[in-house]
Amino acid sequence: RIIKDPMFIKALKNTFVYVFWSLLLGYAFPIFTAVMMNEILRGRKTMRFLVYFPSAMPAVSVMMLWFLIYYPDASGLLNIILSWVGIEPQIWLQDSRHTIMYIIICMTWSGAGATAIYYFSALQEVSRELYEAAIVDGAGFWRRFRVVTFPHISGVALLFLVRQIVGVFSVMEQPLQMTDGGPDGASMTLGLLAYKYGFVSVRPQLSMAINVIMFLILIVFTGFYFYLNKKVEDSRG
Repeated sequence: RIIKDPMFIKALKNTFVYVFWSLLLGYAFPIFTAVMMNEILRGRKTMRFLVYFPSAMPAVSVMMLWFLIYYPDASGLLNIILSWVGIEPQIWLQDSRHTIMYIIICMTWSGAGATAIYYFSALQEVSRELYEAAIVDGAGFWRRFRVVTFPHISGVALLFLVRQIVGVFSVMEQPLQMTDGGPDGASMTLGLLAYKYGFVSVRPQLSMAINVIMFLILIVFTGFYFYLNKKVEDSRG
C-alpha cells in the first residue's frame, strides 16, 4: 500500500534531493573551513569558537532562527536586507522550487562547524615540514591543498561523505519545524512522512512500512560506512 501512495513517492524523491543539495552545498564547506583555520596563524582559537558555535546551539533554536530569517513578509531578515537595495520581498520557504535548498542551508550552517573541527584535528597530524617544503618549491594555496592537505584527510573525507548521506537521508526535524513538509509536500521527507502517518493521521502500519524501507536503504550505507572506517583505521595502523 505504501509503495502505491503518491505522497510516499514524492517523499522518497525529496529525500534524495535533500542528499543532493546537502552534498553540493555542505560537503566541501567544512573541509575548506578547516583548511582556513589551519592556515591562519593569529586568532585561531577565536575562529574555532566562531565556527563551532552554531553546532552548540539547540536544534530548535537554530530552526526558529532560520525560520525568522526566511520569513516571507517584509519583517523577515533576508527581505529587510533585500529592501535596502530595492528588491521586493521573497517568499523563500514558500517557494516549492527551492524550499529544500533553503532548509539545507540552515542544516549546513548548524552542523558544518562540528565537522570542520574533526577535519581540523586531522590536519594537525600533517607535518609542517611538508607545507614548508611546498612553499619553498613555490606551491600556492591550491597546490598545497591538492598535494599535501587533501591526501592526508581523504580517508576522513570519505567517511564523512557516507556519514552525511546517512544523516541527511533520515532528516525529519528541520522540515517539520520550518515548513511542516510544505508547501504542498515540496519539503516532505520519508522520516517526516513516517512521523505524520504514525502520530498525526494515526496509520501506524504505513508508518512502520516507511521505517522498514528507510532501514533497508540506510543499512546499505551504514555497512559501507563501517567498511570504509575499517579501511581507514587499518591504513593508519
